[in-house]
Amino acid sequence: MKVRSIDHFVLVVRDAEQTCSFYSRVLGMVPRQMPSGRWALHFGDQKINLQQVGLSVDPLARRPTPGAADFCLLTDVPIADVVRHLEGCGVEIFDGPVERMGAAGPILSVYFYDPDDNMVEISNRLLSPG
Repeated sequence: MKVRSIDHFVLVVRDAEQTCSFYSRVLGMVPRQMPSGRWALHFGDQKINLQQVGLSVDPLARRPTPGAADFCLLTDVPIADVVRHLEGCGVEIFDGPVERMGAAGPILSVYFYDPDDNMVEISNRLLSPG
């Protein structure tokens, strides 16, 4: 077996409405309610499913904990523009811009926390030398 790409991942949150509002306003994701009544944040060909503590946590989840996630999202928007946008949204950047190594090569990243204290990294792919 060989994995090709990510379809979705799950965030455990305290308040799905607050999370949908944040990701929609700050990152342009589109919140959509799923047939189960839970919410998902759509962007590109991917989505983030939300599980709200005390309301919609999958009973198969071992330790559903808000704020335990740490993930990186890619954008084509220049990082300087990302910084201005985040600051304009009142989002505190706690690190960056800083160069890191992404899955396909070097990236330039900024880091911030969402309302549940999940660490979010927004990055631009950089041209690899050579």
